[in-house]
Amino acid sequence: MAEAVDPPFDRPDRDFNSLPGWTWVGTYGGYYLQCDLLQSFEHGFFTRQWQGRGPEVLAAYVSAGVSVHRLRQVHSAVVLPASQASADPFPEADGLISDAGGQSLWACGADCTPVLIADPATGRVAACHAGWRGVAGGILERAVQQLVDGGSRPAELLVALGPAIGGGSYQVQRLVSEQVAASLAAAPDASLLPVLLEQLRQCGALQADPDPMKDRLDIRLAAQLQLERLGVLTAQIGRCPLCTASEPLLFHSWRRDQVKAVQWSGIVSQA
Repeated sequence: MAEAVDPPFDRPDRDFNSLPGWTWVGTYGGYYLQCDLLQSFEHGFFTRQWQGRGPEVLAAYVSAGVSVHRLRQVHSAVVLPASQASADPFPEADGLISDAGGQSLWACGADCTPVLIADPATGRVAACHAGWRGVAGGILERAVQQLVDGGSRPAELLVALGPAIGGGSYQVQRLVSEQVAASLAAAPDASLLPVLLEQLRQCGALQADPDPMKDRLDIRLAAQLQLERLGVLTAQIGRCPLCTASEPLLFHSWRRDQVKAVQWSGIVSQA
């Protein structure tokens, strides 16, 4: 079993500290990642070093005195107000939107993308578990729309796409690629599918696989393209370069290990 490591993560073949746009935060309990774009919001992307500690414990490392909100994630595109996810049994959904100040919103994953969204203008935040099913189902669109319904503007949102499986390690069936591509259309239109697939290839989200009926999918790049189409500015999207499948010292990965284990990510609302 891989051993947990502490920054500076010195290894001759890998510099874990050189992550432009991302910062390791050290606490008495360990280290977690923050996205520099979201530095005005308390948040954190935790690693396997924190195994065994859930949101109820991790929240104190991010911010003292906050309420904790989490879900029973089911790879859906359902987004709920945080106040509906504050006690066990937690509701089945994969996205949370803050509806009060001092709420810590949590998402977990072991290859899927943890997505944290913040609005500096309103202080509201969102946390989503975005695997290919969530992206294809429109979970990010629902999260952004709920923020907009509460007074946000897409161009003012700040988004962090946390550690997730990279395209080179994520082989998927062509049907998966097509469902993700179809989610980029403003309305269902089968005739647009070849164009949308090509757009995924052009941005690097879709790569060739030795099997002609399969692809390599970078779900974070696909999520970024979807966010951009929703009006979120490219410069306000931070994409973590770390791949969960390629970094066994840092992250659990279902594709790599076939073991049910996750790392958590959370963000705190300001209003």
